[in-house]
Amino acid sequence: MSPRHSRPRNRARRALAFLATPLIVVALSGAAAVHPHVIDLPADFAPEGIDVVAHTFYAGSLVDGDIYRGDLLDGSGERFVDVDGRQAGGLKADVRHGLLFVAGGFLSTAYVYDLATGDDVAQFSLGTPGTSMVNDVVVTRDAAWFTDSFASRLYRVPIHADGSLGAPAALPVTVPAPAPGGFGMNGIDATPDGRTLIVNHTERGALYTIDPSTGASEQITLTSGSLAPGTPDGILLAGRDLWVVENFANRVSRVTLSADRSSGAVTQVVTDPAFHVPTTIAKSGDRYAVVNAKFDLGFPAPIGRGAPPGTLFEVVQFVP
Repeated sequence: MSPRHSRPRNRARRALAFLATPLIVVALSGAAAVHPHVIDLPADFAPEGIDVVAHTFYAGSLVDGDIYRGDLLDGSGERFVDVDGRQAGGLKADVRHGLLFVAGGFLSTAYVYDLATGDDVAQFSLGTPGTSMVNDVVVTRDAAWFTDSFASRLYRVPIHADGSLGAPAALPVTVPAPAPGGFGMNGIDATPDGRTLIVNHTERGALYTIDPSTGASEQITLTSGSLAPGTPDGILLAGRDLWVVENFANRVSRVTLSADRSSGAVTQVVTDPAFHVPTTIAKSGDRYAVVNAKFDLGFPAPIGRGAPPGTLFEVVQFVP
């Protein structure tokens, strides 16, 4: 864990102050908000993860770990975290404590930044590079949970009441959620009370619940519709609806869950000509935003050489 650059309470105050300012602007100039359908990211950015706080979005780069911060209202933005030698997969904002948690991909690392300033707060080694892939993250009231797509485990980073962070620990996940070999647990979300985690399994095209206290898992049976094996990526739980991004299928599926989350049905499939291998999803009001990873043009290192130089990447907004 790296040294902190700010005190937890100060981080939370700064984050709230930052978020309050644009909300006032919206109230005064809401008529000018256009919500562009497509928002350009920097060339060669190679994004994978996205999260949204109010109408501010954060997108991370698999190439170097940079974080881009932008505005869903007008499409403006800037490089928020500028680093080298890192990767940024899934990411999640913790507004209550003023933190941004980022999955470090093939580096098997988790990074934590100040949500208002982008300063480094902490860095954790979670798995072993080469044998683990820290892919996505969700924040509950007392922890950040990370998936490992190459291993049968989740990683938990405790978040104390004052915003300080504890030492990470691995939680072995029992069958059926893990699978030997292949690309396994990927997207992750949690129920509002944090008592149930939900993950998808990319290779199987399946959904599972996980008990965070024991690691026990149960499959969510789809009573109608299906997810294309090899495509499920980021997920987002909104009420009873679980939104699943199916990357190479270029679609987002709405799975409406039963009350006990033991089953679900695909009730809507969203397609859009602007989708280009979307990977993750976030919500702002009645709008959703996905980020185009364009993996069909080349996977970033260490899997491949990445997309051709000069490739443009985007955030795409839609209303279901």
